[in-house]
Amino acid sequence: MRIARLLFVAAATAMTALGAAATKVAGTTPMAADNPFARQSPLPFEMPPFGRIRDADYAPAFEAGMREQLKEVAAIAHNAQPPTFENTIVALERSGRVLDRVGNVFFNLNACNTDPEMQKIDTDLAPKLAAHNDAIFLDAALWARVAALYDKRASLGLDPESLQLLARYHTQFVRAGAQLSGADQQRLRVVNEEISTLTTRFRQNVLKATADGAVVVDKVSDLDGLTPVQIGAAAQAAADRGLKDKWVIALQNTTNQPLLASLTHRDLRERVYRASIGRGLSGATDNRGIIAQLVKLRAERARLLGYPDHAAYVLEDESAGNPAAVADMIRQVAPAALARARQEAADIQKLIDAQAAARGVPSFALEPWDWSFYAEQVRKAHYDFDQAQVAPYFELERVLHDGLFYAAHELYGLSFKERKDLPVYQPDVRVFEVADADGKPLALFVADYFARDNKQGGAWMTNYVSQSKLLDQRPVVANHLNIPKPQPGQPVLLTFDEVTGMFHEFGHAIHGMLSNVRYPLLSGTSVPRDFVEYPSQYNEMWAREPKVVAHYANDYRSGAPMPPELLAKVLAAQKFNQGYATLEYLEAAQIDLAWHLIDTAQAPQAAAVQGFEAAALKDAGLEYAPVQPRYHSGYFSHIFAGGYSAGYYAYLWSEVLARDTGQWFHTHGGLTRANGDTLRRTVLSRGRTDDPQVLFRNFYGRAPEIGPLLEYRGLAGGG
Repeated sequence: MRIARLLFVAAATAMTALGAAATKVAGTTPMAADNPFARQSPLPFEMPPFGRIRDADYAPAFEAGMREQLKEVAAIAHNAQPPTFENTIVALERSGRVLDRVGNVFFNLNACNTDPEMQKIDTDLAPKLAAHNDAIFLDAALWARVAALYDKRASLGLDPESLQLLARYHTQFVRAGAQLSGADQQRLRVVNEEISTLTTRFRQNVLKATADGAVVVDKVSDLDGLTPVQIGAAAQAAADRGLKDKWVIALQNTTNQPLLASLTHRDLRERVYRASIGRGLSGATDNRGIIAQLVKLRAERARLLGYPDHAAYVLEDESAGNPAAVADMIRQVAPAALARARQEAADIQKLIDAQAAARGVPSFALEPWDWSFYAEQVRKAHYDFDQAQVAPYFELERVLHDGLFYAAHELYGLSFKERKDLPVYQPDVRVFEVADADGKPLALFVADYFARDNKQGGAWMTNYVSQSKLLDQRPVVANHLNIPKPQPGQPVLLTFDEVTGMFHEFGHAIHGMLSNVRYPLLSGTSVPRDFVEYPSQYNEMWAREPKVVAHYANDYRSGAPMPPELLAKVLAAQKFNQGYATLEYLEAAQIDLAWHLIDTAQAPQAAAVQGFEAAALKDAGLEYAPVQPRYHSGYFSHIFAGGYSAGYYAYLWSEVLARDTGQWFHTHGGLTRANGDTLRRTVLSRGRTDDPQVLFRNFYGRAPEIGPLLEYRGLAGGG
């Protein structure tokens, strides 16, 4: 996933507020002259000076940043000169540099390396930033200048990128409520502050519930089925928690946990599964009440802004356009996915029954915690290999250098050099300087791959510095994964899913690094959610492209390449279990859509949250007990804390574009500079300088088609 642009970024990139209310937002805490956010970082690419940053620096820098914007925007809004593109729109793009610097660092580190003090700052800050954002977009004088420019845009003589910037500002103001009455604006301010506070609480609850939900194992024999490296990682996780002679299975953010594919002890599999789905449902981290309030407030905000529901509000500004288009896409894919999942379940049940008969014991019905374990056995039987055979060929360093970096060099001419002289926020984090094909410095790439208890689950990309010609900024982008860290001295061996995840997130990084636009609001990954996942999902194709796999899939012990017959089996097996994978995703997308189609009167009470979710799946014909949603609501951070509300469908929508692109590459010769440069020129460098659908059509030559996606997932013809 890509972490959504946070509220402060919209504020810092856009503008700020005026008047007494805004002064209250900004606060009065002074910022010391030596605060690391007080001025532009002197490090290469303006990389944040992590070695100098302390928790005590954040609050003063945020308050100073908001105060600074007040002064900057006051000069814009009350400029005696008539509004021009330069004195209004460009001036707004230049505003808020302190807020931008502190926000980029704080919110990124709060996600990947948080501590109690940062979480307290986050809680205190959320409503202030929401109010700050409202003070920007609800300021009448500022809106009048933007509206006046937009109304006469055809006569301004602007280039296409500048016209797009003006249109985006106008859209943001309208969608933020600039045209509402004073009374409605006042209610909107209250609603936005409450939503901001609730999303912060949800995010913190998920982090704590995930850490607290880790399963402690008393006997190493219970870990039967795991590799020595996996057992070592469990021992390290226990040691990190101060547990002696114990092993800990840490949870990842998804419903299904990776180790369920290997654990032979069924009771332990069930414990891990129930720990996973129990997050956010009880105790101090119970998120049900937060969910009930959030969806009600989002529905109310949509009504204030003139939309029937939150989904309609969100999707109007996405490529999909409206909820009906999303529902239609789900309906197109769901029957094939469900049919394939049922076939897969039948194969698994036959295996369970056969093994029970061979042992002379009663059989049992397939449960969600059994699926991965027996599916792995079916995979082995069908394709004659298992994870233990292939793991030595997927060692982290080889995948990184000879996989990700190799493909980027072949496609775009990029080269990567590790910079161990630059400060990092955690010892495992690495920094690489990226050079373009002509040898000129292009970007910094920050790699943070290992799981930690103070790191949110999942995988994501973020920007510390976004590319902008206006601000003379080159990108500093980061990838974050949650790979279990082995004990010292042991290799980091990945599953093929983790390899694919690295390529996915690196696709986001490439999108950010190759950005070549003037204005920060249009830079890099600042595109609709149902387009931002396109470059990342396209980049996944190189994880399984034979030429690339042959380059990185070498035994870490001997350097020997993966045997061609084993490689062929690994690649063929990628269509295995796709009914399950597609269905669990569609279930989550349907839950998201259902939550955000309700109006305020339909919002359930906290106790009814699980029932609402179950009914949403049943009503959509997606209810299938052995396959549970990729995320249940209690820990569905994408939609309740991560900026993907009514937008989780975006992964599948974007994947249609990605698989079409894969087909285009194969038709035009595959992994070549010419092909990479074409995609770079038409899409990856363009940010949001044009409508995303236009960008895709300019590259692909026609509208997207769903056929290549169904073929890629092995679902063509209904399974």
